[in-house]
Amino acid sequence: MIVKRLGLVEYAPALEAMRVFTAGRTDDTPDEIWLLQHPPVYTLGQAGKPEHLLQNPAAIPLVQIDRGGQITYHGPGQLVAYLLLDLRRRGLKVRELVWLMEQAIIDTVADYGLAAQRKDGAPGVYIAGDKIAALGLRVKNGCSYHGLAINVDADLAPFGWINPCGYEGLKTIRMRDFGIEAGVEAVGERLLGHLQRLLPPIIGADTPHQSEPAAAAAAPGP
Repeated sequence: MIVKRLGLVEYAPALEAMRVFTAGRTDDTPDEIWLLQHPPVYTLGQAGKPEHLLQNPAAIPLVQIDRGGQITYHGPGQLVAYLLLDLRRRGLKVRELVWLMEQAIIDTVADYGLAAQRKDGAPGVYIAGDKIAALGLRVKNGCSYHGLAINVDADLAPFGWINPCGYEGLKTIRMRDFGIEAGVEAVGERLLGHLQRLLPPIIGADTPHQSEPAAAAAAPGP
């Protein structure tokens, strides 16, 4: 497993880098997890409805993308983790990966004393019915990309200008609302630990995790 800590990355180059990486994978390509943040951007899933963007007073860019789901917002103060995994090598089905991602988020916020839950029929993670984390995936040739986002200390106003993930009136919250002062990078390390713990090993392999230093932000894409 290669981990890249990429800092603040524009959305379009990150998306293109994920596509290129996934298209160029071989059976021997190591899986990667990318931890990053994005400048303000709305993303709309491939079957997303533009009318879920209710208003846009800040003229935030809207990008149509190839994951599932409806509209969501990314911005500074939000932890984004992209999971570039060969699911077949790990014996994972898509639903199992979604469960695993949600569990990693639940365990991460639990480290800070927050009790979060899943919600039937609505992927993501919630606290008392309010959404603190979203997820969306694309799987191509058995390999995943896109991933998850946890609101750590993000500006929540742009969520008020959309129907988050297509749900009218859904309240979006952040860790800072509960007095959690940890930054995105610290929360990212917690999340990473839980993801690595929960992900099944590559079938027939016995190789330790590898982690790229923060200098990996200089690597191409993200």
